[in-house]
Amino acid sequence: MLFIRDATAADAATIHRFIVELAVYEKEPDAVEVTPAVLADQLTQERPPFECVIAEADGAPVGFALFFPTYSTWRGAVGMHLEDLYVTPDQRGQGYGRALLAHLAAIAKDRGCARLEWAVLDWNTPAIGFYEALGAAPMSEWTVFRLTRGPLERLAAEGASGAATRAEAGDEKV
Repeated sequence: MLFIRDATAADAATIHRFIVELAVYEKEPDAVEVTPAVLADQLTQERPPFECVIAEADGAPVGFALFFPTYSTWRGAVGMHLEDLYVTPDQRGQGYGRALLAHLAAIAKDRGCARLEWAVLDWNTPAIGFYEALGAAPMSEWTVFRLTRGPLERLAAEGASGAATRAEAGDEKV
């Protein structure tokens, strides 16, 4: 029997294991930098940077979904971004991924979210087919951009040393 529950800090090692397994599947086995300790700490923060649900079959964890809120300026409404959805390979094909997405859709609906969205690697045809079968539509006209490491540091340094904020300029109307 499948049971989906909210993750807690006590689940950090399981979440980490799933993240590492997903990174291996996505051909980035050395990309995971987060540790179970960091995940546990983040889950206990007053405002955690993410939420997570764990899928359990017969009491054993078989998958997870990690998500966080977004905001649509055009719709003026909150949304939900699914960062990671993962079911262990030996448990796939049993409806657990669909159950996790249905659970998130119910959360999104309860929270008044205008949308639930995620990214998928363009070579991951099994996932793409699965998502399309659910009625999800690819946003092919959008291209995801990302700044990390050096480029992020350089741009941040430019912002930090660039134009003064109103407070720095002595404007009290901040």
